[in-house]
Amino acid sequence: MAKTSRKQFTGWHMTGILVAFFGSVAAVNFTMASYASSTFGGIVVQNSYVASQEYNGWLEQARESEALGWQAVTTWRPDGRLVVSVDGAPDYLSATATARHPLGRRPDQTLGFSRIGEGTYLSDEELPEGRWTLRLELSDGVSTWRREDDLS
Repeated sequence: MAKTSRKQFTGWHMTGILVAFFGSVAAVNFTMASYASSTFGGIVVQNSYVASQEYNGWLEQARESEALGWQAVTTWRPDGRLVVSVDGAPDYLSATATARHPLGRRPDQTLGFSRIGEGTYLSDEELPEGRWTLRLELSDGVSTWRREDDLS
């Protein structure tokens, strides 16, 4: 019978296996972290515990806003200002908004709005181009309607 020779398993073989294994794990982790931070802006809060305690209040505000039946569409004008068109609401509203940039890359911007037509409001300030989360608030003096929209 012919004798087959087996190569001996050495420390270099084990080192190669470990480097290949942990190198692949690190590459996958860095790739996934890169995708996560570039695709989901996230929300930065000062204190996550306090934010979690306010969550139910935010849900109640959302239900109250939905019950009003008001609908709003926000569009971006070429000059950088926003137009808000409102349906199902009283004609004269006060409109304000806060624009947050994901992960705080730019400072928050507060926008005031002026009425330019029936149910149509134009922001007084320009909003720089980019990805923003807009928290819009409309009020008729009695009821307040709130919504958050992603603007791109």
